Amino acid sequence: MNTNDCTVLPMWETWEVQPTTAAVRSTRLSLVHAARSWPVPLSGESLRDVELCAAELITNAVEHTGKHCQVTVQWNGIRLRVEVADASPRLSARNAADDMATSGRGLLLVGALAHSWGWYPVEAGKVVWFEVAPDESVMGDARLAALVSVAQARTQKPGLPLGDKPNVQVVS
Repeated sequence: MNTNDCTVLPMWETWEVQPTTAAVRSTRLSLVHAARSWPVPLSGESLRDVELCAAELITNAVEHTGKHCQVTVQWNGIRLRVEVADASPRLSARNAADDMATSGRGLLLVGALAHSWGWYPVEAGKVVWFEVAPDESVMGDARLAALVSVAQARTQKPGLPLGDKPNVQVVS
């Protein structure tokens, strides 16, 4: 460790995001800019995944509530954590998306690309979060397999709550 390093952990930034497309875009870019300015040992590809996951959570928050949300990014020296607090007490259901759908896979992407993720209720709604750990980023063939799995999510039951597994019936 460098004795001249005066970095104080944890480091964090918070933004209030208005429910507009422009606000979502500027916040995700600000979030990644903050992470790049800290001593976060994440590759460029991992930071792009952070940006994608953050965009999915922020977009869900503003689209499903029509209200502002609060976004926090934090580096604790081990993991980068992004939290999105919104006014809805419910987590969006994981919906099946057909091959041509342009939405409906956001939480699946977060689950595939983040080291860990989850949500918890708060008085005014909920907080959805994800974390990325430098040494546990999904890379190479494992990353490709995760993305293909998300793209093929149309085989899942619509509206399946997160954490539940679909009932599979074999019909002959």
